[in-house]
Amino acid sequence: MSKKQLTELYHEVEPDVRRGTAISGAAQVWRFINEIEVGDWIVTYSPANRTYLVGKVTGPYEYKPEWTQDDMPLVRPVQWQPNEVQRDSLGTTSKNTLGATLTVFLIPQAAMLELLSNANGDVTLKAANIEIEDAEPEANPLAGLEALAIERIKDLVGALDWAEMQELVAGLLRAMGYKTQVSPAGPDRGKDIIASPDGFGFENPRIIVEVKHRSGQIGTQQIRSFLGGRHKDDRGLYVSTGGFSKEAHYEAERASVPLTLWTLDNLVRALIENYELTDSETKRLVPLKKTYLPA
Repeated sequence: MSKKQLTELYHEVEPDVRRGTAISGAAQVWRFINEIEVGDWIVTYSPANRTYLVGKVTGPYEYKPEWTQDDMPLVRPVQWQPNEVQRDSLGTTSKNTLGATLTVFLIPQAAMLELLSNANGDVTLKAANIEIEDAEPEANPLAGLEALAIERIKDLVGALDWAEMQELVAGLLRAMGYKTQVSPAGPDRGKDIIASPDGFGFENPRIIVEVKHRSGQIGTQQIRSFLGGRHKDDRGLYVSTGGFSKEAHYEAERASVPLTLWTLDNLVRALIENYELTDSETKRLVPLKKTYLPA
């Protein structure tokens, strides 16, 4: 069917959506099925790991009816490059252009070249090898500003050094109603911060916090080591900006001591939620400004 027919079908399935939303949604489905060609490059983002995967389309679209329950029955086969691209390794311009609110969109040529050179180590890629046309306008440009803002805040937090990250977590806990003790640099026997209502750790809940600020994921061994020194009445918070493995999440779920795992995404969202209650030192580490937009 034509793109116009697809738009009308979209309206039949979702009669309450605005015309612009239907046009935008139909255009993305159309692009996924008809415009993406074998040999085109594909990029997808993992917010949890803050990494991009880059691959090349190897075949036409396929319909998988058994995947309808997951809301993703249309697929394209892709051969992925072996290297993931860390968002922090990209330049500011590329970061800022990789935040479109459309599900399927064309990214600028310069960002594509930077992603490709990071993914396969080939720094000799020529701009002439990749043709990028202008993407269609977004139906609601304001809709994805929050998601884009969160990613940019993650960029700010990710650029902090370890000591600053520790102070940021402590400041956030104070904004949430706790008093904190921050361990000095050096061996801390598995506790970077102690948070409690009284500030001494005598009054429950006593929260023991470990902060890891690095790109690699935390595995089961680190979780077990952290839990090994905990008292039965303690509560644990493990903050890892590099994320956690699936096995680490499983280890935390079955731990005898209640343990919460915070990725960079969890940390930033908690910071946004409690930002106005943070002290001046915490705001200095991550300066943010509230902006009002029409609903």
